[in-house]
Amino acid sequence: MTTTRFAPSPTGWLHVGNLRTALFNFLIARKTGGQFILRLDDTDAERSKQEYADGIQRDLEWLGLTWDRIEKQSDRLDRYQEAADRLRDMGRFYECFETPTELDLKRKKQLNMGKPPVYDRAALNLTEEQKAEKRKDTPGYWRFLLDQQRIEWTDGILGDISIDAASVSDPVLIRADGQVLYTLASVVDDIDMGVTHIVRGSDHVTNTATQIQIIEALGGTPPAFAHHSLLTGPQGEALSKRLGTLALRDLREKGVEPAALLSLMARLGSSQPVELRSSLEELAEGFDLSQFGSAPTKFDADDLFPLTAKYVQGLGFDAVKDRIAALGVPADKAERFWRVAKDNITVLNDLDAWWQLCRDGAEPVIDPEDADFVREALSLLPDQPYTDETWGQWTAKVKEATGRKGKGLFMPLRKALTGQSHGPDMGDLMPLLQVVRARG
Repeated sequence: MTTTRFAPSPTGWLHVGNLRTALFNFLIARKTGGQFILRLDDTDAERSKQEYADGIQRDLEWLGLTWDRIEKQSDRLDRYQEAADRLRDMGRFYECFETPTELDLKRKKQLNMGKPPVYDRAALNLTEEQKAEKRKDTPGYWRFLLDQQRIEWTDGILGDISIDAASVSDPVLIRADGQVLYTLASVVDDIDMGVTHIVRGSDHVTNTATQIQIIEALGGTPPAFAHHSLLTGPQGEALSKRLGTLALRDLREKGVEPAALLSLMARLGSSQPVELRSSLEELAEGFDLSQFGSAPTKFDADDLFPLTAKYVQGLGFDAVKDRIAALGVPADKAERFWRVAKDNITVLNDLDAWWQLCRDGAEPVIDPEDADFVREALSLLPDQPYTDETWGQWTAKVKEATGRKGKGLFMPLRKALTGQSHGPDMGDLMPLLQVVRARG
């Protein structure tokens, strides 16, 4: 059975970059009838917060990315220690004592000599007595001893990958403070949980190479890996500087609809066109990793709003009646209000402004050259309540009285009643207007 996972750290809010990873893994699992695991990478006790863990789950639920099971790495610390002990017994785990400053000096020296900045494995030459002496000053941290050979796999997006392990530093798996790092915890979890497919960002390619060796050292079978391109801003700029404004909860607050966000993210960077899909089943059916390219993918949050508009404008009244009732729209006007307003909104939050206009009236906009015309027209406006015929009957009287016609007749009247130069058909809108401020 296909098993995928999404493993965010609860150290911040989910953003569009995280979503891309979550969605790809979700769609693979759903397309094959497999299992999708939500795994909270919360081994960093200092930075992990419950509010972020709750936020991750809330964001995924909002999008409909339901998980089959949830795991917390903080519940599995004993299991990681077992794996670490096993690696020690194999001679694949060794203790190091260099400080960050010492490591930085080594890297600079190697670079100055034209060599790759790879850890020199000096700690392997320490005797037990020397290690004991160093532990008096500083606790040791632990590195995995890589086999210095080529690591190869066929990537689901990038194709054939080959990395020389000799060009990569032995990864640190346990910090000096005892914290188990992602590289080890993730491997142990993927083995124990039977993960068969992993999709993640292309910035993990080197990490994947080292993890493949760790998986094999622990007796596991490497899953199928695929690395999607990283997102950039619309001009190709680094998206990382803007991620604070692209958190999923912020997009939700702006009125972006899940269907719009999912439809864009499921096709962005692929050879398939972005088309609005109303369900995850539809997205899963057409999802194909091989359609995605390796080039950085431009993301523009503005692209979400035409898709959101198309989605909300296609909703039936039953889907929005509770929201409309919450605005205070009378039940006998609610369905008309939706029919009149829906083609003039981008997000459902825009309904608030349209009902405010209907309920309280709008600040009239009257061009100086139209002031006398509007004054005369308003004197001909019948008393409320208005009906479906009011606009046609009123404008006919105004035309007869003033001689105006076409845009010169209708536009000043629209602006006087609604304060806007565009909007719904005035014949449909008039019966909803409870106040006309322009009448004074």
